[in-house]
Amino acid sequence: MRRRTVVLLAAGLAAWQPLLAASNNPRIGLIGVGAQQANQRLVDALRDGLRASGWNDGAITLIDRWAEEHGGRLPSIASELISAGVDILITVGSTAALAATRATTSLPIVVVGVGNPLALGVVASLAHPGGNVTGLTLSSTTLIDRRLSLLRELLPDLRRLAVVVRHEPGLEQTLRDIRSRAGRMGIELVTFETTTGQSLQFVFMHLRNDHCDALYVASGPLGPAKRTEIIDFAAQSRLPGIYSYRIFTDNGGLMSYAVDDKDLFRRAAAFVDKILKGAKPADLPVEEPTKFELVVNLKTAKALGLTVPGSILAQANEVTE
Repeated sequence: MRRRTVVLLAAGLAAWQPLLAASNNPRIGLIGVGAQQANQRLVDALRDGLRASGWNDGAITLIDRWAEEHGGRLPSIASELISAGVDILITVGSTAALAATRATTSLPIVVVGVGNPLALGVVASLAHPGGNVTGLTLSSTTLIDRRLSLLRELLPDLRRLAVVVRHEPGLEQTLRDIRSRAGRMGIELVTFETTTGQSLQFVFMHLRNDHCDALYVASGPLGPAKRTEIIDFAAQSRLPGIYSYRIFTDNGGLMSYAVDDKDLFRRAAAFVDKILKGAKPADLPVEEPTKFELVVNLKTAKALGLTVPGSILAQANEVTE
């Protein structure tokens, strides 16, 4: 019995030896719910980060698979990549993170763009994740403050704000954070949860009667159809909006203050590099975003009859016309 215990312990330790030793060409799998073409820039950013860490093209194989907006496909995609023998899984967003963590408790997973990994249940703590998962979160205490401040800068008389969120893990904490910060600024919140296109129509119907001054979309990217509906509704209602993802602004939304997701994927490469060289995901703290971008759509502002203050334009990383 003693010998068997020693053998099993040795086998367990061997599982965490540098993955590079097991493969001259490590295979990295990446899964996300979105469309491949729309997310190619993120894959390119990851490749840039890998090259910066010394993994030149040819030294590593990156296999990306996308559910093309059909979240139900993610579990099978994750299983296929695991069966194909990838050494590490990278996930894009919360849905993909859940699919991957349910598919394996041993293969290293690097989650990217998860709103609240603690609420999602994929890590035990941010400082000491435990298990086989680590990565980068979208959460930052500065995001909500900056979005509300930008809205107040744009609309000095802002008093009533509609907040649209999707029901997902961490929702209650998100709403508490927004409500707390808005309360200190004298802004009243009207919150709406949306999960389907039908519920989104219900939100729009109520918003027309709630006399809100602006719209804050705190979830996203919500899928192409919902994005279009929200942006169209804001235009029809002449309602200024701020969004949590720049894709909304790229598609006609007024203003977004968001995490620089390309930077997240460049940083994800450092996690991959460390794990390939022997680090355990359990020992790699989950990191918060450090780079953000403000994008303003002046064409939309003009259509809404708004003049964007020069102070906001001076802060913008990008202004589209």
